Order: sequence, then C-alpha cells, then structure tokens
Amino acid sequence: MLIRVGYEVAFDSPAPTAMLLMLYLHPSRAPTVRKPECLSVEPTAPVSEYIDSYGNRCGRVFVPAGRVVFRNDAIVEDCGLPDLQVCDAPQHNVQDLPSEVLLYLLASRYCEVDSELKEIAWRLFSRTPFGWPRVQAICNFANRHIRFDYMQARATRTAWDVYHERVGVCRDYMHLAVTFCRCMNIPARYCTGYLGDIGVPQQPCPMDFSAWFEVYLGGQWYSFDARNNVPRIGRVLMARGRDAADVALTTTFGQNTLQSFNVWTDEVAQVGQAIA
Repeated sequence: MLIRVGYEVAFDSPAPTAMLLMLYLHPSRAPTVRKPECLSVEPTAPVSEYIDSYGNRCGRVFVPAGRVVFRNDAIVEDCGLPDLQVCDAPQHNVQDLPSEVLLYLLASRYCEVDSELKEIAWRLFSRTPFGWPRVQAICNFANRHIRFDYMQARATRTAWDVYHERVGVCRDYMHLAVTFCRCMNIPARYCTGYLGDIGVPQQPCPMDFSAWFEVYLGGQWYSFDARNNVPRIGRVLMARGRDAADVALTTTFGQNTLQSFNVWTDEVAQVGQAIA
C-alpha cells in the first residue's frame, strides 16, 4: 500500500532563533519512499542536515523573528501487514547481547531504570515467561494502568511519574513500558513517527505524531505499542532514541510559541487501484 505522510507546523519567535529539527523520515525508510519528502521553511531559511548519534536524520536552521512555518510531504510504500508477531522470540542473557544494544538497558532522562521502578518491575513481571511473553505482559500492564488524556500531557513527566499518576499520552505509555523492559534486562528503545488509522476505526481526535517502542529479542528489534496494545498497520518511522528527549521533533534555542500543528497520515490509491 501507499501512505501519504506530512505535516505543517508553525511557530512564532520574538527574536531570530536557532533550531534543531528531527522532522524527516528515518534513513531506514529510504528504500520505501515513492514521492521524496521536501522540507520547506517559510520564510525561506537554509537548512543543513546531519545524522545524529542514534542514526536519525536531523536538520539545523536559524529562523528570523516572527512566524515560521515548516512543511513536509512524502509518499511511502508499506507492506500493509500488521506489526510482526513472533511470540516465541527469546530473551538474551545480558552477557550475550551485542555491545551496541547495551545502551538501551541503561537509565535515561525519562526512563529511571536506576530507581524503585526496578523493584516494582521484578515484583510485577519476574514470574512471567522470558522473551516475547514478558514484553507483552509489560505492555498489558501499562495499557491498563494508564488513562489516556491529551489534556494531561506534560513534557516533564517521567516513567516514575506516570506509574504514580496513572495518566498521560502515548509517550508516557512507552516510557513506562521501556523502563520496565530495561529493568527486566530487555533492551528497549523509544520510537516516534507516523501512525494513521489504517485498518482500525477512524479516531475523532486530530492526527498527531505517534510513539511506540522496540525491543531486542532473538537477535533483532521488534515493535511494541503499549498504548494501542494491538498490532497496527502503517508505522512510518521518523526517529529512534533512548526516550523522548533524544527524538524531540524540534528543539529551540530561545523563546517561541507553537501557533499551529497539522499532521496527516493517509492511505492513497495506487495507479489503477481504488482505495478500499
């Protein structure tokens, strides 16, 4: 299937401001791109690109004072299948893990593995089967434990906070699940990108970027989603990191105000084919 993804985001700044942008498709999606993305800035400002330490495609720009609008649009090809389910995927012993995944066992800004959450995780999940069933049990717990509420979003909420407050948005579900996985010696990393209502009932709320997470089992990474907690079609990755702090879509080095925010993720018809 073909999926059109994009956004239009506007900010207002009282003075010229430097910004970092993580508003691109992830480099791993490059082979699937059918209409190339083209990040535009209004008013025009040059954007220089780089790849960060997590392999994400990033940009840096110096915008003038006043209103600035970022736009992007692309079409990607997707297999059209739900998230891969490998229920017998085994868990590795820590001593057998590749060195490059050890980072995703450690504490990070929003995932306090080195806190009382470790004791809580072992109390909740030590009797669950190793590997995939343990990760699924963690997702089931987070999905039941947290009440989704856009109005309760808070940029400073950590996994410890969400465990106690029991409310949040998609990033909070993932932070709690990622933390519990790491506490149980399962490497887990945070993901952000597009996820439209493909194959599920249309949601009444405005489209937004989505969060999910990946765990390392059986020698590869698999996607999990503690908020939706069902396999979904059409995840389009933008960035990966230890937690949301590593994949902020925009970082501003000065004052600014978000003025408007519009995201789209829609299945589009291929030539000679109608949309189902």
